[in-house]
Amino acid sequence: MRQENNAPPDSARSLLKHRLSLLPDLPAQLIFWSIVVLGISLDVWSKKAVFDWLENRDIVQIIPGVLQLVRAVNNGAAFGMFAGHSFGLIAISFIALIVIFAVFLFGGVRQRLVHIALGLFAAGVCGNLYDRIFNDSHVRDFIDVYYRGHHWPAFNVADSMLCIAVGLGIISCLWPPKQSSQLTETT
Repeated sequence: MRQENNAPPDSARSLLKHRLSLLPDLPAQLIFWSIVVLGISLDVWSKKAVFDWLENRDIVQIIPGVLQLVRAVNNGAAFGMFAGHSFGLIAISFIALIVIFAVFLFGGVRQRLVHIALGLFAAGVCGNLYDRIFNDSHVRDFIDVYYRGHHWPAFNVADSMLCIAVGLGIISCLWPPKQSSQLTETT
């Protein structure tokens, strides 16, 4: 039997079918991409909205003695580390995004919790990357948690998504999915 010129040989067809079966299913795609788009949108919008609202104010108390909104900028990473190294931080962000997308698309991950964590990672990285590129290498922070004069460094929605993603990643490692009870015999 002769194959058409455009049709791949059976081995190539089965390889392609196998590769496509490793891609995330539709629910995983919907979860991941929805979180990415909504997360970036929420982060960018919240930074603009709060910074505009606080333009003529120094601080707005939300929960006195615990939570307030402030205008703060950070030209470094977490806790101000690597301040002034914007090119390196931008490069690291792009590399992180490539790794996140590669793990999601080609990692064969089937846990929904991991899909959520990867979506939050991507959204958090993109939100802060947006600021680094379009806000003179400064990330806008506005959430200030404090107690009895002790302040946690100000943060934003992107930072929150990154922390939640780490937590979900840890949880997914501690409680891996149940494996099939069927064992294959090898002879």
